[in-house]
Amino acid sequence: QVQLEESGGGLVQAGDSLRLSCVASGRTFSSFAMGWFRQAPGKEREFVARISYSGRSTVYADSVKGRFTISRDNAKNTVYLQMNSLKPEDTAVYFCARGVVFGTTAARGYDSWGQGTQVTVSS
Repeated sequence: QVQLEESGGGLVQAGDSLRLSCVASGRTFSSFAMGWFRQAPGKEREFVARISYSGRSTVYADSVKGRFTISRDNAKNTVYLQMNSLKPEDTAVYFCARGVVFGTTAARGYDSWGQGTQVTVSS
């Protein structure tokens, strides 16, 4: 497994932007897809976005499509989530994870979860 550390969360107003970062340890980062998930209080963890190992392919949840952008810098072992036009319903703890099952958006297809970073969007 690999260690992941998220950062960049915070308290913002509706319509603002945030960029989350997730730094991975180890030398295998560029070999795996990466994903972002989120979990709001009392709700199950849900898929947000996924990026292929090369960065050429991305997938988004319908709820964030057109507002969020996932990207990666393999030289820096880092995956990003640019979040624009934030809404109160985006409030959650955001996690990054390493994809170990090809093409999946299900949480069970990911391992090496980070501790998460809190994003709070006020109305």
